[in-house]
Amino acid sequence: MAIPKFAEIKQYIIACIESGEWEENARVPSENQLAELFTCSRMTARRALTELTDNGVLERSQGLGTFVAGRKSQSSMLAIRNIADEIKDRGHGYSVQQLLLQQVNASAAIAIALEVDLDSPIFHSILVHCEQGLPLQVEERYVNPVLVPDYLLQDFSLQTPHEYLSQVAPLTEAHHTIEAVIANSELQQRLAIPATEPCLQILRRTWSRQGVVSFARLVHPGSRFKLGGHLTFSK
Repeated sequence: MAIPKFAEIKQYIIACIESGEWEENARVPSENQLAELFTCSRMTARRALTELTDNGVLERSQGLGTFVAGRKSQSSMLAIRNIADEIKDRGHGYSVQQLLLQQVNASAAIAIALEVDLDSPIFHSILVHCEQGLPLQVEERYVNPVLVPDYLLQDFSLQTPHEYLSQVAPLTEAHHTIEAVIANSELQQRLAIPATEPCLQILRRTWSRQGVVSFARLVHPGSRFKLGGHLTFSK
């Protein structure tokens, strides 16, 4: 399956950075240069540069060009960590309930998120991660089978999907959307919360060098979960 041109450009840029060919603060090719190199439109090249800039991989300076971002400035308000490790680091007990692990056909929304064809086969899992026996997160995940063909063969009581995906398709970038939501009756039951309790929902797309690996919806009960972060600003 051919990957979109903008994704191919992003993979090329990331590979040049990871190999050390392009060091911090190095100027990357312009939109016109990338469009010529990959035989695509300038708009396609611009999308690749924009998405990498939004994810902190690149920095754009008006009138000067686009540069490799300094690694120290790429810290995120939302670190991507293995939830089992987070719970254990607090000295608490971790457990998981695997509710679903199957192959399904991609709906329009999921096909767009995974950058696959409509109705193509994808993998779908639902797990409930618990801390001290209480549900802390419902993880609903859709996975690209081309990049992770053995996903359905895994036992996620032994390692989380995040752990497994990090091994077989190492993360190169991610995109998050965070919002407050009211859980439907199914989520209320899975999280063991009353109908009036608000939840925090994180939508997360993750990429490896080969393309989009997974799209996940992570829902947490508001009374048991909070987000935090630390930013350091240079003088």
